[in-house]
Amino acid sequence: MLTQDDLKLFGLRLFQPRHGYRYSLDALLLARFCALLKPGGRIADLGAGCGIISLVLARVNPEASVVAIEKNHDMAELIERNIRQNGLAHRVSLQAGDVIDLRGSHPDSTFDLVVSNPPYRKPQSGRISPLAGRDAARHETSAGLADFLAAAKYLVKPSGRICFIQLPSRLAEFMALAVQMKLSVLRLRMIHNNAGSPATMFMAELAKGRRSAPVIESPLLVRDMQGEYTDEVWR
Repeated sequence: MLTQDDLKLFGLRLFQPRHGYRYSLDALLLARFCALLKPGGRIADLGAGCGIISLVLARVNPEASVVAIEKNHDMAELIERNIRQNGLAHRVSLQAGDVIDLRGSHPDSTFDLVVSNPPYRKPQSGRISPLAGRDAARHETSAGLADFLAAAKYLVKPSGRICFIQLPSRLAEFMALAVQMKLSVLRLRMIHNNAGSPATMFMAELAKGRRSAPVIESPLLVRDMQGEYTDEVWR
């Protein structure tokens, strides 16, 4: 069973499972963390889910083309439906497949932006969801964080950018993998529920083929101390 939800800010209407994995604020924050592209830019979305990030990026980059890559059959069907629903079939396409198999379908260094909201947890870690589809989206299966980063490095141009969102508990692992893969972290931003809470997520922008110390941006606060969304999140 599906719901149909409006994202009026971006002029989008998306189908997603009523009880399975549903997109959250994380996807929208990551999409807005990505810098705007020059006209004609190419975007790859690794592990695209229902296509939320792909479609938002297509809206905010009106001359870009986007490839949404998703291995789950049911979610891939939703991506195709959401692409057609929003009239974006001329700029957004689906590639059904695993990120570990991308080398056979794309030349290296062909995308200006590679973005990913990958599974956050390693297998058998954290709380297991009883809802169909939600656990697969939260926990790594065939591809782990290293595989997502390796795929992003392969796909992105030397002049391009890679943007990820992940749990703070995996920040040390993420940074170590970046060093190992010769990826430079250009920007890092922590996400907090409010000014008094520890970070719940982080977003990182990376590039290959350069050396650079990361810019640590100001924290993104989701809510104020009264529990209301902050102005930045409303925007």
